[in-house]
Amino acid sequence: FPGMLSNPKLGAVPRGLNVVMKQNVTISCSSASGSPPIRYTLFKDSQQVSSLNRSDSDPALFTLTISSASDVGPYKCKAEDNTFPDGKYSNSLNFTLLEPISKPVLSSPTSHTRKGQNVTLSCFSENGSLPITYQFFKGNRSISPQKTMHKREAAVIFLSVNSSADSGTYKCKANNSFPNRAKYSYSFNFTLEEERSHSQALLISLGLILLLLIIGFALAIPFLIIPSYKASE
Repeated sequence: FPGMLSNPKLGAVPRGLNVVMKQNVTISCSSASGSPPIRYTLFKDSQQVSSLNRSDSDPALFTLTISSASDVGPYKCKAEDNTFPDGKYSNSLNFTLLEPISKPVLSSPTSHTRKGQNVTLSCFSENGSLPITYQFFKGNRSISPQKTMHKREAAVIFLSVNSSADSGTYKCKANNSFPNRAKYSYSFNFTLEEERSHSQALLISLGLILLLLIIGFALAIPFLIIPSYKASE
């Protein structure tokens, strides 16, 4: 411990830089050599946070609360002793704030498709700390490997609709490093245009039949009324 003051080392106790909001964290700062007592001062950006004096080789421990996104850092520590009053600085340290995932949205450029058509599905969570891992499902069966996105962008898969069974029901799951907070999207179904065309054709046919009946009845009225009129004369 005695000797020329060395640059202090800064670390998290216990080791780990992932934090969540309102979490208490402990930062350790220590110099391998120096002339006691050594004064340790913790800074965030250029603002002093706290100071401690150590007369032994134990590290200085600073306890903080992560109350906002700005509390993640960067932090530095300064060590000073009688032989080096200008002090020496540690490495920089930043925490990573874990934000819970938001409910993902499953979408497609079109909700209508034909048999044999290729379609795309995209899954996107607007909020949540990166990276975010997505997975797609049809019913309860996974239909894609996990896709890990390191940027705030949607995961996309490509499908081929070959039968009515391929029209749905699809869902996607999103999760990140925030513990036990995976979330599922609402379900999504495609509508086959063939099925829609059949229903439209049926409605058109019924409409035409009804129209023909009305026209026929209208044309028949004179033939029904005139004989009755003549008979009354």
